[in-house]
Amino acid sequence: MARRARALAANFTLMRWMRLDAGAVLAESSGFRANPCPEENSLSKIAAVKAYPIVAKLKNVQWTAQESRAEVELLLVEVVTDDGIKGYGQVTSTPMPDIKKWVERFGEEVIGMDALARVAVWEKLLSLTSPRPNLGGLSRGARPQIMGAIGGIDMALWDIAGKKANLPIFRLLGAENKPVFTYATGGYYVKGTKITSCADELAGFVKNGFKAVKLKVGGATMAEEVERVKATRAAIGPDIKLKLDLNAAYDLPACYEFAKAVAPYDIFWLEEPLPPADHAAWAALREKELVPLAGGEHEPDEEGFVDLIDSDCVDYVQMDVVCQGGFASARRLFNLIARRELRFAFHAWGTDLEILAAAQLGVCWADSVVEWLEYPCYTDGGKPGMYAFPLSADILKDPLQIEKGDLIVPREPGFGIEVNEGAIEKYPWIPGPWSFFRIDSPAQTLAVVGDHSVPWEGTAQP
Repeated sequence: MARRARALAANFTLMRWMRLDAGAVLAESSGFRANPCPEENSLSKIAAVKAYPIVAKLKNVQWTAQESRAEVELLLVEVVTDDGIKGYGQVTSTPMPDIKKWVERFGEEVIGMDALARVAVWEKLLSLTSPRPNLGGLSRGARPQIMGAIGGIDMALWDIAGKKANLPIFRLLGAENKPVFTYATGGYYVKGTKITSCADELAGFVKNGFKAVKLKVGGATMAEEVERVKATRAAIGPDIKLKLDLNAAYDLPACYEFAKAVAPYDIFWLEEPLPPADHAAWAALREKELVPLAGGEHEPDEEGFVDLIDSDCVDYVQMDVVCQGGFASARRLFNLIARRELRFAFHAWGTDLEILAAAQLGVCWADSVVEWLEYPCYTDGGKPGMYAFPLSADILKDPLQIEKGDLIVPREPGFGIEVNEGAIEKYPWIPGPWSFFRIDSPAQTLAVVGDHSVPWEGTAQP
């Protein structure tokens, strides 16, 4: 009941958020509405919503403390207006067949709506997610997939709004252009590599100009993990910010032991140190004040984020804009995060389109609120990175511009770089396992296929 009360109170506060939608400012106290900007001079209606599943096979199976991966799946969402404007969004989540169905179902609900009425569209779709006795409604168990689908449509509508106004999205939100500070992610586990190979990898990121890096940990023994952290700190030097991503590798006692062991290596944060639903354990770990904590990427809805914040679980709130409700969800959280004197960090591990979308939104907020943007580093083009993933760059017609670890936000309309529609044919989705995991009792390997896990008899295993 306490959690519910806190969530309801915070949700009441969040409903008073300031809407900054493209030339219209709704002030909390006055109810004043500004004159419409050029994007509102003519109505564009939503004519079609399409979903294109895409998959990129990985050359080598790689894994984290939580799961292995043989391929990367994503869904490209296309929204088309009746006057021919196309906007794109992305959903990076699974199971892909389910998310595709949700996007198509929600698309039927918004056909004919004003394509510039982004808040109205988002709120209509969110209203469908509440089960109603004898009246239907969507399953709460599918909330992660549902919020991903809603977010994909929301992103595409923002892209349309920018193109309609002939402005980049950050200009629609009234922001100035400034470089976005990023941190480079790497250190995945790959069969056949030495335990400290991560140190050379992340040192390569630093050589390329990044001032902050994140290392995957928790997939080896604790002693080996401490060795990996020690080697990485030595390789990157004392002035580079080092973050660790545990992927919920430990329970509370083990996590406490790990935090004490790595604290001497000047760790900037521990990301997802514990199972994401156990907020009480997070709060207990944070009370020890060993290392700052970051999390939120697996919160299923706004209520989960509110409890994460109100329960004093984290120092840095993370959200994946392409998995957790799009721009609308992120903007609803920023004010709350600022009032609690916390920081926000975009989580991203997919493509350049995802990073670009997050940058267009993140640049609109002060660094004291939105401080970080994750930049996954891949080995394409001979660069140091986690693994080869050409789809990341291929999804856009032009590359992102990174200078000394800062992302330069493009000034072209919408997201600023056109989506490469050719990626849909180049990386067709083929049904099959996207991940594997093992259990000890009974001993077996399971494959994640579609919407469930099945025993795996194939050879492509971690």
